[in-house]
Amino acid sequence: MLERLELEAFLTLAEELHFGRTAERLHLTTGRISQSIKKLERHIGTPLFERTSRYVRLTPAGRHLHEDLRPSYEQLRAGLRRAVDAAQGIRGVLRVGFVGAASGQLMVHAAQLYAERYPGYRAQPRELQIADSYPRLRDGDVDLLIVSLPHEEPGTVVGPVLYSEHRMLAVSSQHPLAGRESVSLEDLTKVKLLQAKTVPSHWRTARTPLCTPSGHPVETGPEFETFQEALALIGADQGAFIVGAQVTHYYVRSDVAYVPFNDAPRLEWAPVWLTSRATPHVHDFNRAALDAATRVRPATLSEPRSSEGS
Repeated sequence: MLERLELEAFLTLAEELHFGRTAERLHLTTGRISQSIKKLERHIGTPLFERTSRYVRLTPAGRHLHEDLRPSYEQLRAGLRRAVDAAQGIRGVLRVGFVGAASGQLMVHAAQLYAERYPGYRAQPRELQIADSYPRLRDGDVDLLIVSLPHEEPGTVVGPVLYSEHRMLAVSSQHPLAGRESVSLEDLTKVKLLQAKTVPSHWRTARTPLCTPSGHPVETGPEFETFQEALALIGADQGAFIVGAQVTHYYVRSDVAYVPFNDAPRLEWAPVWLTSRATPHVHDFNRAALDAATRVRPATLSEPRSSEGS
């Protein structure tokens, strides 16, 4: 029989793909998480995760188990959450997914402002990984997603731009480009660009172009699933990646250098939601997020450009 801790440890690790972050979310030690996963693997009779010093990945068996267990677990959690919310006088909860530390910081403040403006309603920020953000939106795990533009997913609506940031090239601190004051898009011919797994084609094109503006090919590097995995690959000089300026505020590493582009457009971040699930609460939250963006903004980011018209 599957114990509650084993279930939570497995499902959380399947989302985070990082033992440290899983332990933080469950308020346990990494050792306890590791023991729970090993116990579950012994019970099932096969490894559920691939573990190396650089990454944690689901095995095919682990992926199938995750797909089978998550819907039932989320339904159970939702039922318990609704019961608790009803007991506390909460009328509705908006689940807001975000990718990246800057969006997370902004969403916490936006959720606080939303709760102040609309008593009985609250927003729940949930960190997602690059690879699973859109599937989680379509599966209904989140009602709203904060993503970097451009965005071309069918059946979705793009809200107001909340903030923008300069693009930078993340390279190993030992790479020849690391000592430069700036780089151009043509310099991408000098690196291997890491590839994010299972992301929409428009996102891949915007972040990992196959050629420079003048048409020179850009070599592709290894794939990654989480940003921490990407940073580990970059630090080991196995590739480079185009990032936003927020990395200089939240992801400082001695083995990674961030060099600004002098000819690349800024990255813009905005909320996205499914057309079929548009509600007045989504628009209410977007207005709160816009106002929060003008109050809480790291020095690397700019003010939002516009306000929502709805």
